[in-house]
Amino acid sequence: MAKVLTPDMYKMLRERATPNGYTIDNVIQTGVDNPGHPFIMTVGCVAGDEETYEVFKELMDPVIEDRHGGYKPTDKHKTDLNPDNLVGGDDLDPNYVLSSRVRTGRSIRGFCLPPHCSRGERRAVEKLSMQALDSLSGDLKGKYFALKNMTDFEQQQLIDDHFLFDKPVSPLLLSAGMARDWPDGRGIWHNDNKTFLVWVNEEDHLRVISMQKGGKMKEVFERFCTGLTNIENLFKEKGNSFMWNEHLGYVLTCPSNLGTGLRAGVHVKLPN
Repeated sequence: MAKVLTPDMYKMLRERATPNGYTIDNVIQTGVDNPGHPFIMTVGCVAGDEETYEVFKELMDPVIEDRHGGYKPTDKHKTDLNPDNLVGGDDLDPNYVLSSRVRTGRSIRGFCLPPHCSRGERRAVEKLSMQALDSLSGDLKGKYFALKNMTDFEQQQLIDDHFLFDKPVSPLLLSAGMARDWPDGRGIWHNDNKTFLVWVNEEDHLRVISMQKGGKMKEVFERFCTGLTNIENLFKEKGNSFMWNEHLGYVLTCPSNLGTGLRAGVHVKLPN
């Protein structure tokens, strides 16, 4: 953000706001409060709603281009969630890989994103998510735990399973306004097998995670694709679609997560 934003650009953009009232000051607040380090770059700006990327495109486009290795404002994003097209991923050495996970975020169209949403919007996102996730069946059948109603035992169990997200303490998240009304409207859903989970109203409306013990990344990715497609269809049935466009792909709070928004990782055991 600091590399791109000039006084002249700020002067031009400060007159604008999205239809939800999100301003350039809101966009850059997290970068202003947390100057970072010359060698450790963070993005330094966040979106408050779907329109942020369009209204402040003079700032957002160059940030996206830099962060995503030359992704141009004219480029179109392709998301491929067909697990059959994945090459490899079933050959990770189980002696070293303890567990594998794939995660992404999704935003529900028509609601402000977590840095800018009202308490009512956050609760509405939670309610919609509970209804959609409640309809999942088979291997994906599960249960929702609201953070504010959680018993100490449930909380400890979810911490032991490495499932629970905690109250944001990172200055990047706090400056961006993501901890407001905590823990109201936040929660975690997981299937009975504890291999598929969804965080509700953390850094994005939904954070979808597929994980399991061992190194079978292909299995993890297959479940991820199936679950994600099911969730998207359930939201559509209720008249709610995910934020998406041809250029950015899936729209999320942080420009670093745009596109398919996918991150895959393994938990490894190193000798000695």
